[in-house]
Amino acid sequence: MSWLDVVLVFLGGMAAGAINTVVGSGTLITFPVLLAVGYSPVVANVSNTIGLVPGSLAGAWGYRRELEGQSRRIFKLLIASVAGGVVGAVSLLVLPASAFKNIVPAFIVVALVLVVVQPRLSRALAARGREPTHIGGVGPVVGLFLCGVYGGYFGAAQGIIILALLGFLTHESLQHANGIKNVLAGATNLVAGIIFAFAAHVNWPAALVIAVGATIGGIVGARIGRRLSPPVLRGLIVVVGCVAIAKLVL
Repeated sequence: MSWLDVVLVFLGGMAAGAINTVVGSGTLITFPVLLAVGYSPVVANVSNTIGLVPGSLAGAWGYRRELEGQSRRIFKLLIASVAGGVVGAVSLLVLPASAFKNIVPAFIVVALVLVVVQPRLSRALAARGREPTHIGGVGPVVGLFLCGVYGGYFGAAQGIIILALLGFLTHESLQHANGIKNVLAGATNLVAGIIFAFAAHVNWPAALVIAVGATIGGIVGARIGRRLSPPVLRGLIVVVGCVAIAKLVL
């Protein structure tokens, strides 16, 4: 990489780390940047996955207050996400790149709809005497396994889908769900990154530059995200999700 490439990748990593912590979809920044500086799609994808892991961990640390006392409650979700990440990472190595291309935008659209209607739907279910599923219940576990598969394969807008699932299926507030999302997305990226490190061609300089930028961005993003009100955070999720759809479709 030239020095200009290093600067561009670093700035992309920092922006992705911040956006991943607050909402998700940081991959839609770093992945195109890596393509723009000359990396092939597969090399860009695996290098990006590894590079974003420290940013996710930094974001999870920034939400540690929201995560206090929840370790046992989210253990099943973590196992499901990691298992899904393994399946997704292996799928990337053995399946053609077009396998998921057509359905990814549809996933994001459904996730955005769930994020928007979740408060009203939760009130309607409560009025009928139906309570949301426990956070370790079958619905969230299965949903987050499938989300982990997607995250291990590509991961763009994985955070939005996780937030939608947690908001729709559990009792969690949006900020608490955001903290859990950072843990689950980080674990998915970590296990996928480990597989890629041994079984795929990784450009380690690019991954390292992204990692440094994403760590800084994750810390900054946590400071910002924790201060946003639920309506503002939902609005930001919708905006980022719409941008993600546009980038994937166009």
